[in-house]
Amino acid sequence: MLLLADGKPMTTAQAQVATVCAADFYQAVAQLSRTFIDLPVAAVDGKIQEAVAQVAEVIGADRVTLTQVSLDGKSECLTHEWFRPGIARIPSDDAVSLFPWVAERVVRDRGAVIVSRLDELPPDASRDRQSFQEFSIKSLAVCPLIVGESVVGELSFAALTGEHELPTVVGDGLRQRDWDADTIGRLRLVTQIVGSALARKRADLALRAALEDNERLRKRLEAENVYLRTEVKNTNDDYAEVVGRSPAIRAVLHKVDQVAATDVPVLLLGETGTGKELIARAVHAGSARSARPLIAVNCAALPPSLIESELFGHEKGAFTGATQARAGRFELADGGTLFLDEIGDLEPALQGKLLRTLQGGEIERLGSSRLHKVDVRVIAATNRDLKAALGEGRFRADLYYRLSVFPIEVPALRDRRDDIPLLVWHFIQSRQRELGRLVKDIPKAAMDALVAYDWPGNVRELQNIIDRALILSTGPTLRIEEALGVGGAVRGARDRAGGGVEELSAAERAHIIGVLDRCGWAIQGRGKAADRLGLRPSTLRNRMRKLDIRRPAQ
Repeated sequence: MLLLADGKPMTTAQAQVATVCAADFYQAVAQLSRTFIDLPVAAVDGKIQEAVAQVAEVIGADRVTLTQVSLDGKSECLTHEWFRPGIARIPSDDAVSLFPWVAERVVRDRGAVIVSRLDELPPDASRDRQSFQEFSIKSLAVCPLIVGESVVGELSFAALTGEHELPTVVGDGLRQRDWDADTIGRLRLVTQIVGSALARKRADLALRAALEDNERLRKRLEAENVYLRTEVKNTNDDYAEVVGRSPAIRAVLHKVDQVAATDVPVLLLGETGTGKELIARAVHAGSARSARPLIAVNCAALPPSLIESELFGHEKGAFTGATQARAGRFELADGGTLFLDEIGDLEPALQGKLLRTLQGGEIERLGSSRLHKVDVRVIAATNRDLKAALGEGRFRADLYYRLSVFPIEVPALRDRRDDIPLLVWHFIQSRQRELGRLVKDIPKAAMDALVAYDWPGNVRELQNIIDRALILSTGPTLRIEEALGVGGAVRGARDRAGGGVEELSAAERAHIIGVLDRCGWAIQGRGKAADRLGLRPSTLRNRMRKLDIRRPAQ
């Protein structure tokens, strides 16, 4: 004998209706089960929407909602909803927060939560009671969607007006619905079918996400390997360590020790060739990021049209020639350090984008609207007077203050002359085997001349001179006269080693003129004057103006 929800026996007519409804329900469930077998993952959402509508019609519900927990388990939102015409939609973003007591009970008990009447809600469900009244809900049945050991969502069935209730085991014909055990059992069948379909979809999404992550990681590692192979080729072994004992360089190393373990930005200031990148590497080596690479970018070496792509990366088709996606230096430096050399040469438009990245820790590739989170420490360097650039409007003040949290002034070689003998021997020992030489002696007069010289190209120029001297010295004694280019200038520097600024400037002027003569007065290019002197072309031109060096008339 079939009973109504209140325990009273059904009439024959009610029993017949109940039997028909049950048969309809199981027929609908069987159809759903067949539908989801081998259903393509892309079609799952559409079929779920059809399924909840079909079940709602069979059981006489007024609204059916499906909420899902995100793959990372941090949020839950309404993904599917069916309701009869004239019924208000539940905001998808607020679906869980509108019924916090119900949501918490479903996850905690991993079973159905039944509210047949409003007065069944406990006192601590005041927010749920308010939502029941706001959306005219008279009764509610919520079943968990369980995948494996986890509750991944909820499927809820609500009766609102009572107009569509059936006089069967499904309800008692009142405005409130008594969700009996048979009905809940049937609804559990529906949640199992829907849960299985969602499990396949979630597994597919998780797999796709894992494959995308693997592909991103593969591309990142590939890009890192390309970059690091290039770095290995370009890395000068002579810069494997900081050489010097002078008070000036000791003060720099003391600052390195102070700041290395922190994550604050560092701004390195100093002339061209003073070894700012070497100091940047020392900061990185002393930090917690030392296991990850230091990625270097010379902001002056690339035109503005390319530097943005170099820093932030680009997507395929972002511009002509972008045949594939490419990670930028920020992505390559994720977890490590990014060294921005010649930051003073960065275009104002890119300064703003760089500032946004430093403030938010996110980069946006060219041709993409998607933001990538990056964890990068930035060390910047420049030989320019950034404070003067601020006053002239060529450098953003907000970017300057963001980068210059901890400035370090790297001294010019002429301000650490005591280190020159150490540097000379360091370069000799590190290069002579490669060049097939064995130098054991440097005449005192030659060393005095090297110490007395003003070195406009700083350590880089000194290294170039020693390389040239090694090539020209066939015996065990280093000869520098020809390497410096003008014997008279060398002798003058040697004889005036203790002389004034005027004598040293004259020696420097003679040396630059000698190099220019040998290069046919060509300043820029491989093997030309600036390259031989270890200077940037713009720096050499500035020194020529300062020393009044002009090309003689033909």
